[in-house]
Amino acid sequence: MATQLYGLVGHPVRHSLSPAMQNAAFETLGIDAEYKLFDVPPSGLAEFFRGIPDNSVSGINVTIPHKIKAKEYLEKNGLIDENAIRLGAVNTVKVTQDGLKGFNTDGPGFYRSLVEDLKFEPENKTVFFMGAGGAAVAIIMYLGNGPAKIFVHDIEKGKAKEVWKQYSKFYDPEKLSIVDKTGFDEALEASDLLVNATPVGMKERDPSPVDKSLLHRGLYIYDLVYNVTETALVKEALRMKCHAVTGLGMLLRQGAIAFEIWTGQKAPLDIMKKALKAALKAR
Repeated sequence: MATQLYGLVGHPVRHSLSPAMQNAAFETLGIDAEYKLFDVPPSGLAEFFRGIPDNSVSGINVTIPHKIKAKEYLEKNGLIDENAIRLGAVNTVKVTQDGLKGFNTDGPGFYRSLVEDLKFEPENKTVFFMGAGGAAVAIIMYLGNGPAKIFVHDIEKGKAKEVWKQYSKFYDPEKLSIVDKTGFDEALEASDLLVNATPVGMKERDPSPVDKSLLHRGLYIYDLVYNVTETALVKEALRMKCHAVTGLGMLLRQGAIAFEIWTGQKAPLDIMKKALKAALKAR
């Protein structure tokens, strides 16, 4: 049994590719550690966090639907990085001598992938977000005042309002607009980048969350879904000759940042990328 234990907490988590990536990194650098999956429903998250020290866990990644609740828990019962406070969610936890400390690697991970994989610079551009969950909050807050305009649409309008509240604490609130069904088409037509931050696409048979007639030429598409080679949205975008990628690059980069937070060592990015692709292909 490995001397150090890391893992991913979420609900569900069986689709995750993170174990392949992180365990490959541990093996490459000769770190005696193992990365596992922890499927915990929302009602059990606080109990899970309380039990981390007793279970010899050294670090945890946090995924859907726990990122915002993890931040709220650690604000009361642990430590939290200033960047995670601003980004409004926690996706990485490190066990320190002073207790659990929360971080957010989604924002920087997304940005690095956006620039390196999609070849898109968001500064002074218009960005449309579908979905207003923890990952969307973190990304929007990381982009900050960079984009000229940010549109946010969520079927639960209350979630979009929470994003606006968080954004307005730090940035110009005029830059972010909540979009409902009536303004959806017009806002997307005016956008340079579409980010799918919904779970639609995680299942092989999921349809695209956006009608293909709305994917105009010149629109870049970043689908945060990473557990399939190509989502329906990405396939349709590529057929339209749009630039489009899935979230595999973001998963890689945020995972590498988390690895460095936990271990203090530089992540072997090429090894982690190879392991991710192999795991995805093996499905």
